[in-house]
Amino acid sequence: MTTFGNVLTAMITPFTDDGHVNFNEALRLAGYLLDHGSDGLIVCGTTGEGPNIEDRDKLELFTLIAKEYGHRATIIANTGSNSTKKSVALTRAATHTGVDAVMAVVPYYNKPNQEGCYLHFKEIANSTNLPVMLYNVPGRTGGRVEPKTVARLVESCSNIVSIKEASGDIQITQQIRELIPSKDFMIYSGDDALTLDVIQHGGEGVVSVSSHIVGDEMQRMITLFKNGNIKEARDIELSLVPILKAMFITTNPIPVKYAMKQLGFATGPLLLPLCNPSPEEAEIINVALEPYVK
Repeated sequence: MTTFGNVLTAMITPFTDDGHVNFNEALRLAGYLLDHGSDGLIVCGTTGEGPNIEDRDKLELFTLIAKEYGHRATIIANTGSNSTKKSVALTRAATHTGVDAVMAVVPYYNKPNQEGCYLHFKEIANSTNLPVMLYNVPGRTGGRVEPKTVARLVESCSNIVSIKEASGDIQITQQIRELIPSKDFMIYSGDDALTLDVIQHGGEGVVSVSSHIVGDEMQRMITLFKNGNIKEARDIELSLVPILKAMFITTNPIPVKYAMKQLGFATGPLLLPLCNPSPEEAEIINVALEPYVK
C-alpha cells in the first residue's frame, strides 16, 4: 500500500436518542464524507467516541462501513486502548471485518515508558496482517511515543506503515522523517491547522475533524500543495482558519458533532462524560458554519 490518501476523516458516530449506535445514519454520513473530499475514514476513534462504544457495536460498524464503502475508500478501524490485551483482542476481531487497516493510540492514563510503548504496539501489530497506523496524541494520553521508538517499531514490524502525529510539534514530524526516510511510511497530521506544515516536512496528509464540513476544500488544498501550487494552497489554508478554530473551541468531538447536527445529520446525543457546547461556544460554531450552510 503506497498511500491511505490525502484526507482521512476521523468520523463522528451518530447515536439514537437512547444512546445506541445509529448504524443507518453512520452509513449515510460515511457516504457523505466520501462524496465530499475524504479518501478514507477512521471509524470509532476519539472523534467517534470510541471509548464509549461496546466492542460488539464497533465490530458491526467496521463491518458495515467496510462492506458498503471499502471498494472506494480506505477504512481504518480504531482498535487501540490503554489495555494491550483488549487492544489485541479487538484488533484480531477487526481483522476479519473487511477494513483496510487498524489504528492504535499510545496507551492513555497508564503513561508507559518507551519500552512499554514499543511492546504494546508490537503486540498489536503481531496480532494482525493488516497495516497499522500508530497514533501519537500526548494532549489526550498524557504520554507519547518518541520518534526513535517509532523507527524501532517500523524496523521490527513490517505492517506498521503510518502514524497520526498529533503532538502539535512540527519538529516531531521532522525527526520521524529523518529516522524513517522511506515515503512508504506515511506520516499524517493529527492537527488540522498543521496539515500543510506536516506535508512540507515529509507528511502524506491529514487525519481530520474539520473535513466533516470542509473536506472538499482540504482535499483541494493538499492536492494544490503537492502539485507545487503553494500560494493557492496557503490561501485556502488561510480561508479555513475560522472553521478550524471553531471545531476546537472546546473538547473534540463536541463542536463537530454539534456542527453536523446543524447541517442536517441525525447525530444524536454526545455520550457522557461529553456534553453539549455552552451557548457561547455554540454561537461561535454557528458563525463559523454560516458559509457552509446551504
